[in-house]
Amino acid sequence: MSGTLEGKVAIVTGGGRGIGRGIVEAFVAEGARVLTCGRSSPRDPLPDGVAWLEADVSTADGADRLVETAVEVLGVVDVLVNNAGVQIEKTLVDSSDEDWELLMGVNAKAVFLTCRRLIPVMARGGGGSIVNIGSISGHQADPAMALYNASKAFVHGLTRSVAVDHGKQGIRCNAICPGWIETGMADAAFDQAKDPAAAQADALARHAVGRLGRPSDIAGAAVWLASDAAGFVTGQSFVVDGGLTAASPLQPGLF
Repeated sequence: MSGTLEGKVAIVTGGGRGIGRGIVEAFVAEGARVLTCGRSSPRDPLPDGVAWLEADVSTADGADRLVETAVEVLGVVDVLVNNAGVQIEKTLVDSSDEDWELLMGVNAKAVFLTCRRLIPVMARGGGGSIVNIGSISGHQADPAMALYNASKAFVHGLTRSVAVDHGKQGIRCNAICPGWIETGMADAAFDQAKDPAAAQADALARHAVGRLGRPSDIAGAAVWLASDAAGFVTGQSFVVDGGLTAASPLQPGLF
């Protein structure tokens, strides 16, 4: 443990698996005390000392309980990572009202609710760092994921607004925009292709680093943004995608 986050208290939403779990583990390794949450119990045991709350942060009650529990259990909150998210693989015309309520609720409204509830708490404590998990899909549209793309664009925009409006209260707000990360969400997206294996091989070939991302890759960026080393960084969206969006549409292996 290097202690980059020693003495800091963090909330990580959706920390039971995937990217959120990677962030929880990295924060603990760097010395932070962590409360995480999800709509159901985590599949695997959490690291020692991590507090868990079953809560739906797409509701005001869930967001309120999360912040209240963090203050009650941990005393203060220095860092918020809005990671909870869902993905629906549909075009706009195929998306239902129920799809909208679920996806925009978890991916967009939950970020709004947790920030709204926690910012006054952070301000009273002298400030803090908010890290929102966006996506490259908020910059470039992935096929058949209309609502997901839109929800991540919202996250990027809200990130800038929080940074501008609350910077003088000592609050920094940034977003991380992951590319293809080895999680269940990525598998579900590849499964939509006519030939999932070919789609995954094509995606892999487009990564300059020669591999897909891992949750630990995103966790490393989150640790930095949460730390005092990023004290002059706010209002930014950081793409962490192994060079995927840096390349032209032409497949590198053909040239």
